[in-house]
Amino acid sequence: MEVILKEDVTNLGHRGDVVKVADGYGRNFLLPRKLALQATLANKAVIEQMKTAAARRSASEKAQAEELVTKLEPLVLSFTRKSGEAGHLFGSVTSADIAADLATKGFEVDRRKIQLDEPLRSLGDFSVAIKLYRDVTAHLKVKVLSEATTEAPAAEPVAEPAAAEALAE
Repeated sequence: MEVILKEDVTNLGHRGDVVKVADGYGRNFLLPRKLALQATLANKAVIEQMKTAAARRSASEKAQAEELVTKLEPLVLSFTRKSGEAGHLFGSVTSADIAADLATKGFEVDRRKIQLDEPLRSLGDFSVAIKLYRDVTAHLKVKVLSEATTEAPAAEPVAEPAAAEALAE
């Protein structure tokens, strides 16, 4: 089955590409999610118009992404988490945590664009890639710090019995 992609699909193609896919994949996944159209002569003419509009939109989206990269690159995010003696975190820092922290700083980044293979589970400095556009990736510095334990100091033994009686009153 030949389809025309309406959106970028990972490992398949970019918007406007005509690709050949398995019938089930096209009918059950791409068409119901409106990611593609069936490749007919009429749809090919519509797609040509969509390609020109998409090229203009793509240029502006890429420019916005590159502008965002220049703002994100110098940024350093710090997360404080409880950790064990060996530096392993009791929790983790996930892409959702990074997206939430960026939102508090005024940057709206979808958590799915933050490329973490697995959540950060140890203390230290990390470089996290954020894929903002096809060829535009920002590298963000993330620091994971240990939470300072603020335990109450142990009660000191009282040396003099007279002082202990004064405290009891």
